[in-house]
Amino acid sequence: MALTRLERAQAWILSACMGVLFALFRLLSPRRSRGLIKLLPVTNPLLMMSAMQLAQRIRRREVRRLPGTGLYVLIYFTFAAALLEAAQVDKLIEEETGGEDVLEDRLPLLGVPLTVKEAFALQGMPNTAGVVSRRGVLSAGDAPPVALLKRAGAIPLGVTNSSELCMWSESHNHLYGICNNPYDLERTPGGSSGGEGSILGSGASVIGIGSDIGGSIRMPCFFNGVFGHKTTPGVISNDCQYPPASGRHEDYLSTGPMCRYAEDLLPMLRIMAGPNAHKLSLSVEVDLRNLRFFSIPHDGGSPLVSAVDEQLLQAQRRVVERLESDLGVKVQEVRLSGLKYGFQIWDTYMGLPDKEGKRPTPFQVLMGEPGRPVWPVWELAKWMMGRSPHTMAAIGLALVEITSSSKPSPFILKQKEKLQKEVEELLGTDGVLLYPTHPHLAPKHHHPLFTPFNFAYTGVINVLGLPVTQCPLGLSVEGLPLGVQVVTGKLQDRLSLAMALYLEKTYGGWRDPGAV
Repeated sequence: MALTRLERAQAWILSACMGVLFALFRLLSPRRSRGLIKLLPVTNPLLMMSAMQLAQRIRRREVRRLPGTGLYVLIYFTFAAALLEAAQVDKLIEEETGGEDVLEDRLPLLGVPLTVKEAFALQGMPNTAGVVSRRGVLSAGDAPPVALLKRAGAIPLGVTNSSELCMWSESHNHLYGICNNPYDLERTPGGSSGGEGSILGSGASVIGIGSDIGGSIRMPCFFNGVFGHKTTPGVISNDCQYPPASGRHEDYLSTGPMCRYAEDLLPMLRIMAGPNAHKLSLSVEVDLRNLRFFSIPHDGGSPLVSAVDEQLLQAQRRVVERLESDLGVKVQEVRLSGLKYGFQIWDTYMGLPDKEGKRPTPFQVLMGEPGRPVWPVWELAKWMMGRSPHTMAAIGLALVEITSSSKPSPFILKQKEKLQKEVEELLGTDGVLLYPTHPHLAPKHHHPLFTPFNFAYTGVINVLGLPVTQCPLGLSVEGLPLGVQVVTGKLQDRLSLAMALYLEKTYGGWRDPGAV
């Protein structure tokens, strides 16, 4: 779909402005020492196992201690408690008289190490979302999905970093610092669940929990070469996260599993969904040959969003070719014009009031809690002098919010409704859609500030309320992860999970960054 003259002019102006700002950034920012830019290979064989394999070995008493306890690096850890729980696991196994099958049924994740995005409540751990004014805030209990995983036998090791208030595509804040990508330490692991993506991608954790309201599971999983699932909204509880959902955010926010091996996704999802698991029919076997497949290579040319990297386009084309040759299916390439307005749709619907007319909590209020709301203009001035406790991304979001119109565009509302109808008719209950996760491979640190709308590829899926599985597809010529979003109809999560297993088998899944 060709751009109009106005759109071409908008794209040129945006590109020119961002080019000038980027040049200033390069000129004024301190030079980072390259130092060690690669990790060492994973040598502990226990860290190369899936959660399902590890739990089986623990039940069979082939592993008698918490694997990798001294190998993990988190922003805040609870190793002493984890060691005590590991000792209790050994005792439980010794006392169990029903055998391995009984243990598997009761405690499918027995002894498996778990890391948790810091935005979730984990008893005794910080729950700040990277906000300096919340320093010292500790969780009194567990978020529901965390509690369910613990009840299934998983052992939390600690919490991992996120972007400030979980609303940016780079996990950076002034409380904990910045997260690095394990494939290239000068690049971002994404956000907002970037700490989880980084620790999983480096091989230092087995399973993790993330949340996603605009791509916060999928972008980190893509940039770090691991699997992640954005669940159909309303299936997994979003309670006990900070910041809490407000306005219509509950309709777009999804909690989901993150892991290195595709076989862990479905059992984690079943556990985390708790009493709602039956809605997803996860026990129903999926035959990929009976599904309908679609591919959309790009958004149609939004003037706000970068063009998709050619390596990502090629990777998606290879998936199409393999599906057709391996399964004997026909993958139809489609174009949906509404995707070009992905950012505007996400931005508009994120600002809408809930059914009672209450608007989302202003970002400047969240930035100041538990005290007064911040004044974004003043914070910008302080930031320019190096005195603000907030990141440029958070300040920018607050500035945009106070200068934006509260009245939604009728054109964008119409585009969203049209797109919603088209996508639901396209996918039905047996459709699978391939769609890029992001236009770029993992960017250099802070570079997302100059391409702020590129998350539109993930954000628009949140507003459409669809489940998505993020799947790795090998590595680029630079040694960075490739990947794709696998989108299905509402409550058809099992279809994209089945695709994750197929794509892992076909492309090798996660690659140890230290061995690349």
